[in-house]
Amino acid sequence: MKIHNKLVRDKIPEIIKKENRRPITRLLKNEEYINELNKKLQEVVKEYLEDNNVEELADIVEVIYGILDSKNVTIEEFETIRKSKVEKRGAFKERIFLEKVLEDEE
Repeated sequence: MKIHNKLVRDKIPEIIKKENRRPITRLLKNEEYINELNKKLQEVVKEYLEDNNVEELADIVEVIYGILDSKNVTIEEFETIRKSKVEKRGAFKERIFLEKVLEDEE
């Protein structure tokens, strides 16, 4: 028996059953779900940072979609927020690295 105690994708229990194993699961309440989504986000970001695999980016986006859904924010609403930030503050396309900011007194 292997203990996981973590949020998994919806089809994982069925995949486990097809392997003739028996998953023990439970449904999370809202607050637990948010906490587990946040843990999962940390987990998949860490995995991406370790190997720079694009598949890990897909996992990050899927977790973000779960977070948005739990907050009743549609992907379209999220995109509006994202685009607004790009319009006001820019994106990250120009590769600008800010080293320091000098104050007028310096």
